[in-house]
Amino acid sequence: TQSGLCSHPLSSGLTGPPSLLQQPHFGGEVVPHQDSTFLHTEPLGRLLGLWIALEDATLENGCLWFIPGSHTSGLSRRLVRTYAGSKLDISFLGSEPVRDASLFVPTPVRRGDLILIHGEVVHKSDQNLSERSRHAYTFHLMESVDTVWSPDNWLQPTAELPFVPLYK
Repeated sequence: TQSGLCSHPLSSGLTGPPSLLQQPHFGGEVVPHQDSTFLHTEPLGRLLGLWIALEDATLENGCLWFIPGSHTSGLSRRLVRTYAGSKLDISFLGSEPVRDASLFVPTPVRRGDLILIHGEVVHKSDQNLSERSRHAYTFHLMESVDTVWSPDNWLQPTAELPFVPLYK
């Protein structure tokens, strides 16, 4: 384990560039989730998402919504790598609970604003039905001191694409 924070861009060949674009009129909804579902660490609480608005994010074009305080409620499910014989697959352990829509608070931001997302906070974004796109750049950081990156995570560092320490 290296010391400091490690960046693991989600552009590792599995997901494409680490940007999110919601096109006008049909930009898809992102269902309520916790980032640590997909990027799990032991102990929990070591993952931080950075979401940078490249365009204004409004109620109309799909800004982020959060359940305040939900980062203290634990993780509801995990996405893990599984194997059927020699075939790699992924599956969920646990289930995502139905969330009370009235608990979500919208977070509209202007172009250039940064939103920090705790790995366990529940968040979502609605479908973009406006005339304007909503483009954001996102990546995640983890504290690597005394932290274990789960070997069951779908995203794994390789010699070609390691998790890069930001400082030593």
